[in-house]
Amino acid sequence: MAVGVRAVGAAVTRNRVRRLIRESFRLRRQELPAVDIFVIARSGVRSASNAQIFASLERLWREIRA
Repeated sequence: MAVGVRAVGAAVTRNRVRRLIRESFRLRRQELPAVDIFVIARSGVRSASNAQIFASLERLWREIRA
């Protein structure tokens, strides 16, 4: 998981994004194949709500399962 300072900004925001990624992964871990997954946060995540981030991650998990 990479949440860069340039893309996201303040430590509070970076940590919020990291927590959301970890929680989303934890909830879907059993459904995902045994592969390495790299999640790289982009600058749009700075202004996104928690629900939007979760929805985006759900789309990513579906793509990985397919």
